[in-house]
Amino acid sequence: MRPARPQGDTRVLRSWFDKKHESNQSASAQGHSGPRVGRHSGGWATVRKRLQAEPGLRVIDAGSTSPTNINYLTNLGHSVFLADMVTEAYDGKWQIGKDEDDKPIWNVEGYLDQALNFAGRTFDMVLLWTTLDYLPEAFVTPVVHRLHAAMNPGGQVLAFFHTRAQGHETAHCRFHVMDADSVEMQLAEPFPLQRVFTNRSIQTLFADWSGFKQFLAKDSVSEVIITR
Repeated sequence: MRPARPQGDTRVLRSWFDKKHESNQSASAQGHSGPRVGRHSGGWATVRKRLQAEPGLRVIDAGSTSPTNINYLTNLGHSVFLADMVTEAYDGKWQIGKDEDDKPIWNVEGYLDQALNFAGRTFDMVLLWTTLDYLPEAFVTPVVHRLHAAMNPGGQVLAFFHTRAQGHETAHCRFHVMDADSVEMQLAEPFPLQRVFTNRSIQTLFADWSGFKQFLAKDSVSEVIITR
């Protein structure tokens, strides 16, 4: 197991990434130090209503420990499982060699058993954020399958996907929830963006799931709620 601020303008976010990224990388590596920037989130606004209406849910929050998220969710009566999947993926344990084309060979099952060991528990909601954009390719589909197996019928995943492969907005961030229709973004450990998903590739990845709702955004991040 592992207070609201004013919503930030996307231009402020770009400027902050430009000027502060290098100086704050070390301080914000664990995802809970350094400045935060507010971002409107239609996806969070939607799942927040469910969290407020249905106490007693089991929630997975992807990312480094966020006391803000833990306090908010537990105060609403939910239990929280922290799964820092991206950091775990790159800690050096799971790449076990290279193939004849010099591509990494990964211990996928070992990774899943370490990062997503739920000990038989099932969940109602996953705050996945941008996790799938940063994982090694070999882990992406197995992670989605593991989450599908661990979720109750009607369970929901809130996932963010970058729509551009370059730019300041691709910096790896920790997301902190707010009691508003916004989340706060905070520079985290600087993992590189691995891929950009299209709408079609997202739907293909979650083909075994029953529902798919997309939220348009003004920046280069798309939001999707996928229902089990």
